Amino acid sequence: MHPSGISRFSGLFLILMAMAALGGQAFAGYAAVGTCTPPTAVTPAHTFTTIQAAVTGSAPGTTIQICPGTYPEQVKISKKMTLQGVIDPTAPTVNYAAIVPPVAGMSVNAYDVDDAHAIAAQVLVENTFSALVSLNNLTIDGTGNQIGGCAPDLVGILFQNGSGIVNHVAVRNQLLGDVLSGCQAGESIWAQTATGQTSKVTIENSSVHNYNKNGITGNDTGTTLVLIDDVVQGSGLNPVGLAAQNGVQIAYGATGKMTSNTVIDNLYGDPTSYVSADVLLFDTAENSGVAIVSNTFGNSQIPLYVGTDTPGTYGDGVTITGNHIFGSDVFDAIDVCSNGNSVTGNVVSNSAESAIHLDGSCGGTGNSNTATGNTILESACAGILADPGTSGNTTTGDTYYTMPFTITSTTASCTIPLGPARVKAGNKFSPKR
Repeated sequence: MHPSGISRFSGLFLILMAMAALGGQAFAGYAAVGTCTPPTAVTPAHTFTTIQAAVTGSAPGTTIQICPGTYPEQVKISKKMTLQGVIDPTAPTVNYAAIVPPVAGMSVNAYDVDDAHAIAAQVLVENTFSALVSLNNLTIDGTGNQIGGCAPDLVGILFQNGSGIVNHVAVRNQLLGDVLSGCQAGESIWAQTATGQTSKVTIENSSVHNYNKNGITGNDTGTTLVLIDDVVQGSGLNPVGLAAQNGVQIAYGATGKMTSNTVIDNLYGDPTSYVSADVLLFDTAENSGVAIVSNTFGNSQIPLYVGTDTPGTYGDGVTITGNHIFGSDVFDAIDVCSNGNSVTGNVVSNSAESAIHLDGSCGGTGNSNTATGNTILESACAGILADPGTSGNTTTGDTYYTMPFTITSTTASCTIPLGPARVKAGNKFSPKR
């Protein structure tokens, strides 16, 4: 009998079985794409010529260091992984890592979890669920996408049933050709989750601009979107016939939190047909803790809209506190078209109608809200407009400067750009589905 020999054989068998289970993948560690000068901080185990080859050929948990350069490809990630751009200040041309459309143009690589429409994503994170995918120090540029119609939908980064962190990333130019700019397509970052699943996407310290439809979107029950220290900038006044842009959208059962972000310059050319918002909270998860804290919004038709088309099911219980909001171009600075929300400690200036509108136009809405401790300067009409028929609102302890009315329930005596008759704001938005 040789017990030690049996033990060695068993150990070897287990090692061989483990190697077979890996399916030929490299062990998790570091991989590199391209050539970095100087070399990356950590010596990679493998070097690849494309990002997709590195993703496919690396085990879950690998950090892929992407050397400076332009990478014309679409990248699909279905496992825990980090893509880390490397800066090379000595590079002769591009000293950062940029993902751009393939030379032949963008192609379909995903389908919407809600309505199955075709999507062409530059970076697709799919079915990782709670396994985090991190994207760091990268540029995602949609220039040259060659999409010739309203479909497929062009997306810079799409999280589909996937969780992750986007940090110090620039996402830009998710634009369609001039004749297609009225299409409801072209999003910089989009997170969506299928029924019964959960995902969480955190976007921080990032820049988003030049999008056709939405800057950052979080849709669907089960989706949590967290934004920290980001800058999202619309194109300014979008002419009639183009898409009504929204800077940030959290909608259709999603929840989330925004802290210390700047979102500006979202306007549509004909506000009697559609309205753009810096932040559009539409049918958010009911009483799930959506919080908008210490941000800056402005120079848009409505900087911040909280609304629903199904009162009592979605949209209530949002916290809006400590924000600086300025320059609503046509309507209210903060439009609250749901119930049980808290609007406290904000500084609101230069709004075209009211600073805070407790809006009853969404059907049994504008009730049981708290609007206290706000500082309101220079509203064209009222500091707080509480629609006739709304009830249970607390509107005390606010400070007002230079405006016709502090608190009112009618705009009949106000000179506002669209006249005294209010148009139902709840039907004017164009959320991305």
